[in-house]
Amino acid sequence: MTLNLPTPAQPFNIGTRGSPLALAQAYETRKRLMTAFDLPEAAFEICVIKVTGDIIQDRALKEIGGKGLFTKEIEEALLDGSIDIAVHSMKDMPVLQPDGLLLDTYLPREDVRDAFISNSCTGLADLAQGATVGTSSLRRRAQLLARRPDLNVVEFRGNVQTRLKKLGDGVAEATFLAMAGLNRLHMDDVPKTAIPPEDMLPAVAQGAIGIERRGDDNRAAEMLAALHDTPTGQRLAAERAFLEALDGSCETPIGALADLDGGTLRLRGEILRPDGSEVLNDDATAPIEDGAALGREMAAKLLAKAGPGFMDH
Repeated sequence: MTLNLPTPAQPFNIGTRGSPLALAQAYETRKRLMTAFDLPEAAFEICVIKVTGDIIQDRALKEIGGKGLFTKEIEEALLDGSIDIAVHSMKDMPVLQPDGLLLDTYLPREDVRDAFISNSCTGLADLAQGATVGTSSLRRRAQLLARRPDLNVVEFRGNVQTRLKKLGDGVAEATFLAMAGLNRLHMDDVPKTAIPPEDMLPAVAQGAIGIERRGDDNRAAEMLAALHDTPTGQRLAAERAFLEALDGSCETPIGALADLDGGTLRLRGEILRPDGSEVLNDDATAPIEDGAALGREMAAKLLAKAGPGFMDH
């Protein structure tokens, strides 16, 4: 069957959030599709959709519903046919998709590391006793308090630009962002220091862009197959299986990172008490094809070690 490619008269609709980073990810997806199928930019329409997580900025995510707040409205548009595909930051994605939707296309993964951002310091060790640092991530909060229990960690929500403005306004001495986002926005002037995973294990799927589609949309499936990066998919299969087995969300401090070496996958996983008072971690390898099973096994091992209530607030 001949693939019915989009045209400027009948464009392919790409759904996204409206933040500068979300738009950069949508533009990257569009560019890759244009290149893969030799199509003009006008054959694609970027559709900005307001999501609850971007509208409500004055409360922590755990208070208003967690990760789904960044996807609900976009997925509704996908289901009703308003858009053809949706572009997401994978670390924002719940592990389960609504009935009728599939998330099985990943672009090549960017830098997975967290970035320490400060106008006056280059790392955690440089922060004065009791310094105020800002983050909206429960994982980062717990990791920070595990290493520096003296720090005053305050809620820091908003897109990259909003958080940098708060830093400039003196709300905090330091904050943390994903290196991937700063790279995608070409923000080379931001005073950042990359944090090795050994010092701060990143969020599950950090640095990866995922593209969601309707399960019965064969045209979208065929077009997206041209973009899919298999190594990224293999790494995320292990990390997201780990997350799913832990029932992870924005309400639980969890870090994980899978790396590939030949035919072997290495998975590092970590769960923390929200106050940083206890950290449990593991590091294991398996054949790449067993990555998801490894993720589930690691989660079961850490949960057994943690006991009930470990990640409760």
